[in-house]
Amino acid sequence: MARSQETFNKKDVRSKQEKKKKEKEKKRLLRKENVKSGNFEDMIAYVDENGMITDTPPDPTKKQKVELESIEIGIPKRDNTEKTDPIRKGTVIFYNDSKGYGFIKDAATQQSIFVHANNLMDSIKENNTVTFETEKGKKGLTAVRVKLLK
Repeated sequence: MARSQETFNKKDVRSKQEKKKKEKEKKRLLRKENVKSGNFEDMIAYVDENGMITDTPPDPTKKQKVELESIEIGIPKRDNTEKTDPIRKGTVIFYNDSKGYGFIKDAATQQSIFVHANNLMDSIKENNTVTFETEKGKKGLTAVRVKLLK
């Protein structure tokens, strides 16, 4: 009696669910039939001389001999032969004496570098030629130990 009172929609939903179950079971059986043997040789992968993964073993004739001492592990040490002079020359392009800061244009790189009154050795004005060193500041390079060039 319960089935006779089912609506068309309920019957349709139930038939779709049964159809899905049958399709799922059919796919599972197909997968079982098509399973390859779990052979270890089929699972091995090789890396060729270019770093690509292949299924063929490497050619022993292309083998290269590498000396153990030539392999570097870590970061190579810096070469200290290229030490540049830390003292730079430049021209004061802007300086506000009341606020205590300004900018120096580096003569070599034409880069504008910030300078603060705390880093001055001599008092400076705009268009003065100065020598200075640079340090990394909060917002970029900062000129320190600024001296007036005479």
